[in-house]
Amino acid sequence: MAELRKPYKDINDTMKHIKIQIVDSLPYAENCPKFSTPADCFYWLKDKVVYKNDPKGTELLQSLPTLLENNYHNISGAGDCDCFTIAIVSLLIANEFKNIKICLVGRSRNMPVHIYCVVYVKGKRNVLDLTNKKPNQERPYSYIQELPVNWENW
Repeated sequence: MAELRKPYKDINDTMKHIKIQIVDSLPYAENCPKFSTPADCFYWLKDKVVYKNDPKGTELLQSLPTLLENNYHNISGAGDCDCFTIAIVSLLIANEFKNIKICLVGRSRNMPVHIYCVVYVKGKRNVLDLTNKKPNQERPYSYIQELPVNWENW
């Protein structure tokens, strides 16, 4: 099980470590239930997570097993938007969904304030932001960047 606690450096460093946590999560995700739709994946995970801010001055990135079983907060499922993104992306990969993207949103490219996942299925954009109550809910931001998850090349 993996957890990474470090001072926040920049978004590029954070994204590099998110990728590592996703890869570390895959064996665990492969042993989770199988889902036929992104919404099913969302609802299964949504019932298991609770939003908690990172410790002050620290970027906390948790793998899926750490988030659900033995995390920093000592509360099963406790994490923030980047932990939730790691979890949902891992489950989507394990369920063989393709065309997965990580969304960085905020006021500008250099100042993202939130992260979540989208997956395109048959051309339909499915928003999977576990900080919202339902799938396909998206708060308005002036800046949005979708980064492809090309995990086969990791």
